[in-house]
Amino acid sequence: MSAADILDARIDAVRRFNRFYTQRIGVLREGLYDSPFSLAEIRVLYELAHARHQPTASELARALALDAGYLSRILRGFAGKGFVRKTRSTSDGRHVHLALTASGAKAFAPLDRASQEEVGGLLSALPENGQRRLVGAMRAIEAVLDGNRTRAAPVVLRSQRPGDIGWVIERHGTLYALEFGWDETFEALVAEIAARFVKRFDPARERCWIAERDGCNVGSVFVVRRTAATAQLRLLLVDPSARGLGIGRRLVDECLRFARAAGYRKMLLWTNAGLDAARHIYEDVGFKLTREERHASFGKDLVGQTFELEL
Repeated sequence: MSAADILDARIDAVRRFNRFYTQRIGVLREGLYDSPFSLAEIRVLYELAHARHQPTASELARALALDAGYLSRILRGFAGKGFVRKTRSTSDGRHVHLALTASGAKAFAPLDRASQEEVGGLLSALPENGQRRLVGAMRAIEAVLDGNRTRAAPVVLRSQRPGDIGWVIERHGTLYALEFGWDETFEALVAEIAARFVKRFDPARERCWIAERDGCNVGSVFVVRRTAATAQLRLLLVDPSARGLGIGRRLVDECLRFARAAGYRKMLLWTNAGLDAARHIYEDVGFKLTREERHASFGKDLVGQTFELEL
């Protein structure tokens, strides 16, 4: 298949998804949420209702990617209904700031509730794993199309709770198949490691951390006891939707702090050549490559690597 054919196939896939999603959420229907407002008008109301400051019309147009003339007509209509208040800037008389009036907030409130209920219905029809996959995929799309990371929600590191171990197994199996072509025997290995951790868990000397953002899991790492003096770092993973935010380094740093506090003198880890992002983190915190061996695993010919760090 030529490069042009590959691009055409990808274009078709994006257009197919656009048709599917716009139909699913109903953005093309008249009178969204049984209201007299168009989608563009609702977006303007939403932006004004949630703005951290009172934007100007030009700032609003940039934020919504709307034509300035079209936005001006919407704002005139809202002003005529008493939904929008305009205030001239005290620092620059050329600028006029916009804000919703009490009437505008009252008009927007049922639209906001209807949107919340509609999306809630969409999510509640899915199992927990399906909800996480959907939200994670949406974040991945946003991250790829918009490199602006400043709006990323804060990431919390916490210990595992029921359901997290299953997520760790599923995400490892799915992502390593997609990104490296590894087969289901890798997922089986992860399941064995995770099950052993739960069954033999020693909270004084072992730990699991889950990275969570907006209520969704986006990363994991484990510290397990290898010997009385040696800890092992296992199952480091960062979901594609949250990469580039420093989560992997935070997880590894947490492992090192815990291992030192628990009295370990050395930490080791086993990985495979080609997992460059993780290797950069390991080397950056001081791990040294001590051994390599070729092996055939997970449907691939691989080079296993052992790294060690004196604590």
